[in-house]
This record gives sequence, C-alpha cells and structure tokens, in this order.
Amino acid sequence: MPLVAAAVCPHPPLLVPEVAGAAAPELDDLRTACDAAVARLLAAGPDEIVLVGGGPATTPFGASDRGSLRGYGVDRSVPLGRTDGAGAERLPLSLTLGAWLVGRSGTALPRSAEAVAVDESVSGCVDLGSELLRRGDHRTALLVMGDGSACRGEKSPGYDDPRAEPYDEGVARALAAADADALLDLDPVLSAELRVAGRAPWQVLAGAVRAAGGDWRGEVTYDAAPYGVAYLVASWEPA
Repeated sequence: MPLVAAAVCPHPPLLVPEVAGAAAPELDDLRTACDAAVARLLAAGPDEIVLVGGGPATTPFGASDRGSLRGYGVDRSVPLGRTDGAGAERLPLSLTLGAWLVGRSGTALPRSAEAVAVDESVSGCVDLGSELLRRGDHRTALLVMGDGSACRGEKSPGYDDPRAEPYDEGVARALAAADADALLDLDPVLSAELRVAGRAPWQVLAGAVRAAGGDWRGEVTYDAAPYGVAYLVASWEPA
C-alpha cells in the first residue's frame, strides 16, 4: 500500500476534556495540535487510517473493536470504527485515545489499528511497520500514538531523571527531520527506564517509512512536558 502521510500524537487520558474536567484548558494547546495533525492526515487524501500504539502485546484490531474511558472516571465507550460496533472494549489506552482523536475529526474513512508490545524488539517493530505496508493497496495514513519520557521533574510519574530531557530532545529532532534511522537507534532499555510509551510505535513508523521508500519531511508542532511527561505532536509527509 502507498503510505501517503503519518502523524505522531501522545495519549494522555487528560487529552479528553471530560476526563480532565476543570483542568481541560491546561491541555488546550496540545488538543489543538493533535486535531491539526489528524486534519493534515486527512488532507493527504488517504483511503484509510491505520492507528499504531503501544499495548501489552502485539495485536491487530478491527473497526468493531472499542476502548473505554471508564478507568479514568468517564462512563464512555470509544469505538474504533465509525459506529459503536459489537466488539469488546479491548483497545489499549494508546489506541483508545487515537480512536477518540479520529472520531473527533468527523471523518467517515475506514480505520483499523495495531497495538505493538511496549517491549517489542527494534527488529520486531521494523518488521511490523513493513508488514503494515503489505496488507493492501489502499492509500494509507498512519496515526502513531506514543508519549515521551515520564521522568521530567520531581513531580513526574517516574521522578526526575537527568537523561530524560536529552532523550526527548533527540526524539523531537528525529521527528522534525523525518529521520527514521534516528528513531530506530532509540535504546529499548533506556526507553523503558525513562518510562517512554512511544518507543515501539515510533519504531513501527520508522519501519513503515523505510519500507515505503522515498524522501520524507517532518514537522513538530507541539513539544512540551506538562505534568512531567514529554508530549510530542508531529506530521510526516513525502517530500
């Protein structure tokens, strides 16, 4: 399949205003950046959207599958497809938030999703990215969900780690340059120590772009660490 565009977004539950409650305005800029990244995907004219995000195991999901926000205080089911299908609520958080973002856009395009195990090897991620391109001949856009380090400051979920900021800066440079090789150089062990949720999904993206071939350009439209977790939003397009 031709890969026509890709976007990278984070997946904090607080991205959903109903979950954030009174704190929702604190992430308005992030929400706006994510919406714009999805709109940019749609502007590339894909026939379908494939979501990629971390999960406990590498698992494909179809349009009938759903996620849930009940674990975050909101009694809401989030369908992957355009309607609330009969499938189980089994999407991991990353894909639940991705499905929420795509649903928020109002697009009628078909969509599917792939969870990649958070501890997947680099080569496994590359293989999965390449496999995604072999599944059909549709014009496909990838929405890749993943957070950066969770160790940016003493109040962060992983406490303060001096390695976190340089790590996140390296990811931001790679995303801005559409540098697949730099993403593939991310160390799984260090990534796990820094509680990075996006390492494996980013490397699936790198594998897909490498398989697609050609030159790519990237742009980072959001780069900040509210609540001590690094959130990056980026768009990749053929050059």
